[in-house]
Amino acid sequence: MSYRAAWLVVALSGFLTVVAGAFGAHGLEQRLAPEMLDSFETAVRYQAWHTLAALGVLAWRQSMPLGGQGLTLGLWAAGTVCFSGSIYGLVLAQLSLLGPVTPFGGGLLMAGWLSLGWSAWQAQSPSGRL
Repeated sequence: MSYRAAWLVVALSGFLTVVAGAFGAHGLEQRLAPEMLDSFETAVRYQAWHTLAALGVLAWRQSMPLGGQGLTLGLWAAGTVCFSGSIYGLVLAQLSLLGPVTPFGGGLLMAGWLSLGWSAWQAQSPSGRL
């Protein structure tokens, strides 16, 4: 994926995080049971954290491109869609068939963090430091 496309995906995720957060706080508070609202807020929170982390990786990638950074970004994007997206579907549309997708998405998010660590570990700089 090009830098331009990656930035667009991250910007869209950030936008959707704000939309989902506002919708949860102002549109769902009176309509959902507290445990469902908590689940929705968890989805928003995970999307927000991974969007911010992706911003950091993109900035790092511009100054020090490494092969694993793209993998990290891809895992986080897929993980966010699967994890947060499945929770949004479960809460908003009661799509119970999405239940098994949530832990799969969580696994992708975790794999992204491992990929990030591996990328940093493999990085070679002239000074021997990252």
